[in-house]
Amino acid sequence: MNDLVFVHDSFEKLRTDLLRSELETCAILLANVAPKSEGARLLVKQAELPPEGAYVERTQYSAQLKPEYIAPLVKRAKIQRQALVFVHTHPGAISAPRFSPIDDRGEQVLEKFLKTREVAPPHAALVLGPDGCSARLLNSNMPVRVIQVGVNLDVIYDPIDSDADDPIFDRQVRAFGQQRQAILKKLTIGIVGLGGTGSVVAQQLAYLGVEKYLLVDPDTVEASNLNRLVGTTPADTGKSKVGIAERYIKSIRPDAKVIAVQGSVLDAKTARMLVDTDFFFCCTDSHGSRAVLNQLAYQYFLPCIDMGVSISSKKSTVTHITGRVQLLSPRLACLTCAGLLDADAIRYDLMSSYQRQTDPYFIGNGQPEPAVISLNSTMASLAVTMFLGAAIGIPSEARYQIYNGMTGKIRIITGITDQKCVVCSRLGALGRGDEWPLPARQT
Repeated sequence: MNDLVFVHDSFEKLRTDLLRSELETCAILLANVAPKSEGARLLVKQAELPPEGAYVERTQYSAQLKPEYIAPLVKRAKIQRQALVFVHTHPGAISAPRFSPIDDRGEQVLEKFLKTREVAPPHAALVLGPDGCSARLLNSNMPVRVIQVGVNLDVIYDPIDSDADDPIFDRQVRAFGQQRQAILKKLTIGIVGLGGTGSVVAQQLAYLGVEKYLLVDPDTVEASNLNRLVGTTPADTGKSKVGIAERYIKSIRPDAKVIAVQGSVLDAKTARMLVDTDFFFCCTDSHGSRAVLNQLAYQYFLPCIDMGVSISSKKSTVTHITGRVQLLSPRLACLTCAGLLDADAIRYDLMSSYQRQTDPYFIGNGQPEPAVISLNSTMASLAVTMFLGAAIGIPSEARYQIYNGMTGKIRIITGITDQKCVVCSRLGALGRGDEWPLPARQT
């Protein structure tokens, strides 16, 4: 499936601006292209609204732009290796608009125009009406989903119907309705790290009715993991964590589609596989992997929930229990803005074993951190509830939470974004797609 992805409220702004007029109105979007295993994500970076003088003709039922207006934008797209999205309105549409025979003929001309100028596809067309929209690849019948990503993940147009009428979810549907249950069924969710928190996230998503997963973890089960990895037994020692998670998900949802990758997101090729997802969870415990996933979320307009829990003790007495759950998404502060990433630790994580042995600044491999399943489950539950608020619109507005396990209190934080941040600002990685490399090992 191809996706056309807008940031924050930019789709709603475009729609409002174009539908002000009772005449058919056009716009041209420039988008960075991020190929997926099937299709691509078109990351909208710029919207051009033509002035009145740019039209050859314009009525309530048709509009045509002058070639001399389109040509410079086509040249810019070619130089920047971007896709073009041709937008127009059907202001008189009574229901969700559909492409007309006039639209078909116009797109044939546009596609020929782009081919003669050697501007590589994919390109798309978007039609807006008062009651919805439709999108497709230019001059084709291949539909394109329209998504808006920010504080929430809003699927604005999805051409695929989904039947969520399953008695298993009756009590859930009573809480948030059939439509939201159908959204859960269609989303593809990534989980990076299938340890103490990740295994609980996988369990809860399976019970909620999520059917499509990408699981990533390089590790195998050790004896010391058995006290907190949901779904494991002593017989699983030595088996891959992603394999155990896949088995457990399918024991709950036999029809689930699971891609299990025994690899590390510290490798750029593995990390980039997450572009196939709609939303992912960062359940890792290293600064290096968090740095990669933090940038991936903003670079590809992919919402991510990062979580962690820290237990401090002295002489076998617990002194601090702190947890954090944070949505990483355009218009929200990233981990870099919050100062939560350690540059030396990131460098260490990205080193080879030989480099670590010869590096004079690092001695030893550190000690394992304390971990307790109840605390992992607390943070995983907060994260999954945050996901439900962001992805299907249940009334849960928190997007950054700090948990004090000693007092039992949860604080809601408003992160402050750095307008010059190298990760989440327009001056940084935001929406760059494949234009920028990820901060991972390039193999």
